[in-house]
Amino acid sequence: MGNNRLAAVLAQSTAVLFDFDGPLCDVFAGLPAPGVALDLAQIAAGHDSALSDKLADTRDPLEVLRLCHAADAALSEPIETALTAAELKAVDVAGDPTDGAVEALRAAHDGGRRIAVVSNNSAECVRAFLVRHALAPYVHEVIGRPAGQPELMKPDPHSVILAASLLGVAPNACTLIGDSMTDVSAAHAAGSTAIGFANKPAKKGAFAEIGADAITDRMHSIAEALALLSGE
Repeated sequence: MGNNRLAAVLAQSTAVLFDFDGPLCDVFAGLPAPGVALDLAQIAAGHDSALSDKLADTRDPLEVLRLCHAADAALSEPIETALTAAELKAVDVAGDPTDGAVEALRAAHDGGRRIAVVSNNSAECVRAFLVRHALAPYVHEVIGRPAGQPELMKPDPHSVILAASLLGVAPNACTLIGDSMTDVSAAHAAGSTAIGFANKPAKKGAFAEIGADAITDRMHSIAEALALLSGE
């Protein structure tokens, strides 16, 4: 889909919501996610040895958190604390923002739109990354995963609805830009539109199948579409 389709979707929105890991940052680029997942699994096994087998092949730290919470809600607290600490270390060594992300944030801001980051990562790590790269002035709200409630992470619409409320707009006035199917599901469940950021070729077909309102493989295209709307 070209910039005209992106512009058509964004034209309906007074607020732009950015997923964090993917559209703005490769969170675990410098501290690989499988290693973090293994560390979390070892902590979990120390509390409940029965979890060892269930978590043995889990390479996604967020999935470790989900599984631990499902097994024992009390266990999710030490796992989440450790995950947040790992995320803070990760964004410190994650490198530069995603190519085109700064331009997209700047274009949304300059176009007068409300901006939020909506992430399954911790709000603490999102804010740390934004400050580190001088992006905080472009972002009005940061919504991270709800503490102690991993069941409300995307694809649940909770964070999208909360973002809309904090920005003072209706959910149907928001467009969420995300790189996963859970982003599209969360946006649509909230009544928002969704742009799929296909940072891997295979995602284009998956985004089309799930009904993303627009698809792009370049964050620069988001900036260009927003500039088109602003007449720049």
